[in-house]
Amino acid sequence: MQKIINSKKYDSENAEEIAHFSNSYGRNDFEYMAETLYRTSKGNWFIIGEGGPQTKYATPVSGGGMSGSEDLLAFNNRDAYKWLAKHNEVEAIERYFNDRIVEA
Repeated sequence: MQKIINSKKYDSENAEEIAHFSNSYGRNDFEYMAETLYRTSKGNWFIIGEGGPQTKYATPVSGGGMSGSEDLLAFNNRDAYKWLAKHNEVEAIERYFNDRIVEA
């Protein structure tokens, strides 16, 4: 998937896949959601996500109602770190955000 956001081209084919999350619902479920976090060669972060009509990826359809969809969303370092922490991606956090963690 490709998208230009603020004059920057994000392309999943030319970026490193860092982590993937799926809520494990079936693709036909209204609450199905999956996201993949990517990092570009210049260090920019983005998510490609998809979800059903009862997720943040829902889009209105003509005639009323909602449909599932997919989107590419640019992330800053803070957003990427928070997403990785939310999904307990410890290895990725240690690799890309090691300066933010300390032993308990």
